[in-house]
Amino acid sequence: MNDPTEWPLLALIGGGQMARALIGGWVAGGAIAERIVVVEPAVDQRAWLAEHFPGIRLLPEANDAVSQAAVWVLAVKPQLIAPIARSLSRWVTTRQPLVISIVAGIRLTDLSRWLGNAPRVVRSMPNRPALLGLGATALYAGSDVTPTDRALASRLLHAVGSVVWVDTEAQIDAVTAVSGSGPAYFFLLIELLEAAGVAQGLPPAIARQLAIDTAYGAASLARTATDDPKTLRQQVTSEGGTTAAALAIFSAAQLDRIVADAVAAAAARAHQLADEFGRDP
Repeated sequence: MNDPTEWPLLALIGGGQMARALIGGWVAGGAIAERIVVVEPAVDQRAWLAEHFPGIRLLPEANDAVSQAAVWVLAVKPQLIAPIARSLSRWVTTRQPLVISIVAGIRLTDLSRWLGNAPRVVRSMPNRPALLGLGATALYAGSDVTPTDRALASRLLHAVGSVVWVDTEAQIDAVTAVSGSGPAYFFLLIELLEAAGVAQGLPPAIARQLAIDTAYGAASLARTATDDPKTLRQQVTSEGGTTAAALAIFSAAQLDRIVADAVAAAAARAHQLADEFGRDP
C-alpha cells in the first residue's frame, strides 16, 4: 500500500504501546495520518499521540467517526474488552468492518458475541519488539474472513514486523508461549549472561554490552543464515573447546526440558486466561 489512497480508514480502539507501534508503522509505510482514528480515554495518552502523530483524529470515546472506518483494531487490555466491544456492536451490523484484535487471551467466539455476532474478525498475537518494527505476529481467522481480508490484515500487521498465519485458534496459545512471552525468555538469558560475566571478573557495563550484542548478533545470524539454528550451534562448537564445555553444563541441567516445560506452562496459562476473560460479567 505505497499509494496513500490504498489505505483504508482505520480505527484503533486503545492508544497504548502496541497501538503506538502500529500507527508508527502505518505512517512510515505511507498511511495518511488523517485516515487514522484512535479512541483513547486517557488524556495523557491522547496528548502523546497528538504530539508524535500530528493529524490523527483522537477521541475520548467511540462515536460515528469509528463507524466510518473500514478496519477496527482492538488494542485494549483483556479485562476491559467485553464492555468496550458491546459498546461498538451498534455499528457492526451497518458498517460490517474488518475487526482485528490484538487483545491477548480473547477468543474469536467471545469477541464476535460481544460485537453483536460480527462475522469478519481476525485474532492476532504480536509481541513487544513490534515497538521497534521487529515484532513477530501470528494471526488466525475464521471462515467468514475472506482472502482479501486476510491480505489486508497481513499488510497492516507487517508494518511492525514479520507475520505468520496459524491454522487453528488453539495454536494461538502456543504462539503466546513462544513469541508473545518469548522476549522475556531472551531478556532473562541476557540478564543471566551479564551476571555470569560479572562473576568472572568483567566490569558490569562491559558484561552487559557483550551479552546484549552477542544476543543481537546471534539472532541476526540465525535470521539471515541458510543453515538452521542447530547447524549454526554445531558450527561454533569445537570438540573439547570452550563452547562445548558450556553446552555440556546446559545439557546436564536438561535445559531442553526446562524450556519445554516453561513454554508448556505459558501455553496452559494462556488457555486459562482465555477461559477467564471470555466469561460474561
